Amino acid sequence: MDETSSDVVADPEGPGRSDDLRELLRLLDLEENGPDIFLGHHPEKVWSRTFGGQLVAQAIIAAGRTVGPERPIHAVNAHFVRGGDPKAPIEYHVDRHRDGRSIANRTVTAYQDGQELFVMLAAFQDWGRGLEHGAPLPDVPGPEDLPRVEESFAGMEDKLQMFINAPHPIEMRYTNDPAWILKGKGESLGHNRVWMRTDGALPDDPLIHVAALAYSSDTTVLDSIITTHGLSWGFDRIIAATVNHSIWFHRPFRFDDWSLYATESPVAAGSRGLARGHFYAQTGDLLATTVQEGVIRHFPARG
Repeated sequence: MDETSSDVVADPEGPGRSDDLRELLRLLDLEENGPDIFLGHHPEKVWSRTFGGQLVAQAIIAAGRTVGPERPIHAVNAHFVRGGDPKAPIEYHVDRHRDGRSIANRTVTAYQDGQELFVMLAAFQDWGRGLEHGAPLPDVPGPEDLPRVEESFAGMEDKLQMFINAPHPIEMRYTNDPAWILKGKGESLGHNRVWMRTDGALPDDPLIHVAALAYSSDTTVLDSIITTHGLSWGFDRIIAATVNHSIWFHRPFRFDDWSLYATESPVAAGSRGLARGHFYAQTGDLLATTVQEGVIRHFPARG
């Protein structure tokens, strides 16, 4: 195995971390289960199936464990094959395709009970100088004076149980009304913009910050598909499942600092919706770009 950081999660009990963030850090501390094979677990608070952001984040850790720190990860392209059982561990198999002087390529396949759940291509490359530009940071309020997303659940607990009961390792502050508030106002919105950071400090290992952003990238990205139509999770009968998810990492960053996740949906057709997003630092630097395709089915109420 290439020389890598052995303590990927240094001191998950560190000060200032929420219980859910400590749990996320434990999830990212994969067990070695053979040559280029790693075992991942689920949190105590789970969805009905394995959260897609967890799969991407754990696969990034698995791939990164086989590549030296001089070649950071710069792109992942993931495809979801089956829904995972949140009561069973997941085995991540890493295939090494290339180890060049400045680049490396890996495939990570996640298995559960002998079945493929997920496949991800990961590309690594050292940082080099070149042309630079980036889409501008949207004109939105800063995070300091915005409420945490949990405050928007008040009075809607019966409708939003799946969000309330889910892990919250990421602090989120919407710059616009979230879907359930828009629904109550009878409004639609073609984009969503949310400030995010981990709910406490992270270790210095850059791979942990990349994995935490990847985990977060699957939280609100599909929102713009439904808010474009004035719909909301919990209030409308919507079935959603991620088909594929890609992330490009443009610059080094710390994800325990605020980042704005600005998403929009350019198209929905054929029972699928496409959403894309940008993560921005408060300085305005574009940090990462995401694209996700999901199956989105809406069943209007009769009458």
